[in-house]
Amino acid sequence: MPVVEIENLTKDFSVGFWKKRPIRALDNLCLEVREGEIFGFLGPNGAGKSTTIKLLMHLLHPTSGSARILGQPVDSVSMHQSIGYLPENPYFYDYLTPRELLTYVGRLFGLRRPSLSQKVDALIENVGLAQARNLQLRKFSKGMVQRIGIAQALINDPKMVFLDEPMSGLDPLGRMDVRRIITSLKARGVTVFFSSHILPDVEAICDRVAILNKGKLQEQGALEEILKVRVEGHEVILSGLTEAMLSDVRKWCDEVRQMGDRLHLRVSGQEKMAALLAFVFSNKLELISLNPIRPSLEEYFQSAVGSRQSLVGS
Repeated sequence: MPVVEIENLTKDFSVGFWKKRPIRALDNLCLEVREGEIFGFLGPNGAGKSTTIKLLMHLLHPTSGSARILGQPVDSVSMHQSIGYLPENPYFYDYLTPRELLTYVGRLFGLRRPSLSQKVDALIENVGLAQARNLQLRKFSKGMVQRIGIAQALINDPKMVFLDEPMSGLDPLGRMDVRRIITSLKARGVTVFFSSHILPDVEAICDRVAILNKGKLQEQGALEEILKVRVEGHEVILSGLTEAMLSDVRKWCDEVRQMGDRLHLRVSGQEKMAALLAFVFSNKLELISLNPIRPSLEEYFQSAVGSRQSLVGS
C-alpha cells in the first residue's frame, strides 16, 4: 500500500533581477513509497531532493502536479499530526536546552506531562545526548544539532518520517547511531523517507531507492538493480609482512602502499584475491580489513549522465 503518492510533481523557480526567467528544479516527478519500508532518495547536491521534500511538507507550492501522504493531500493538517520531519539544515532557538526544545515541540502536538517528560528523556537518551540534556543549543556542534533534530522529528510517534540528509555533520559513530534509529523505526512499522548523496548509508539500510538528477527521476527500485553496482576490486590491509614476503604479494596486487607497519593493497580479480588470501592464511599474517571497492554515487552520475549526453550529441 503506498503511503506517499507523487504524480507529475513539478517546481519552477524564478531567477534574475530585472528580467526573471524560470529555472526548473523538479520535472514531472512520479513516485510511490510503500508502507513500512525505508526509502532512500538519492542524488548529487542540487538534484532537487530538498525541493521535493519541501513540496511534500507543504513548505513550497508546486508549479504543477500533486502529492498525497497517508492518503491525504499535503496541505492536510491532520496528516501532518502523523508525520515527522527533519530539514537539511535544522535551526532551533539557541538558548533552549534539548529538554526545553523537545517539550515545546511535544506541546505543539498536544502532548502533556507526565508522559511528555518521559518521552523527552527517552528520545534524548536514544539520540546520544544524555550528557548534554541541560546544555543550551548555542553550544552544540553541527552533529549534536542534527541529533536533536532527529529527536524532534520523532516526538509525536509518527507513522512516517521524512529525513533530509540526516547524516550531515555526523562522525562515523554518529552515522551508525542514526542508522540504528532508522532501522528501529522500521521494526516498529514506521515508514522512513530519507534523502542522501552518500551511497554507503543508503546501501546499509534501504529497501528501495529513487535516483534523482537535475530534477528528473533517473531510476527507482532496489539499489543493486538500478545502480548495477559492481565490485571493481578489493582493498586489503595487512600487517606482519617481512621484506621477503613483499615481492610475493606484489604479483597479485594492482597497487601497494606501505603505511607504517601496515600494507594497503588494491586487488582486482577473483583468482588474484583467492591466491593472496591463501598466502595470508598460510603465513599466518594479520588481515586487518577487506573491503569491496565500488564506484561512488557521483561516479555513477558522471558516467550515466555523460553517456546519455554523448548519445544525444552523436
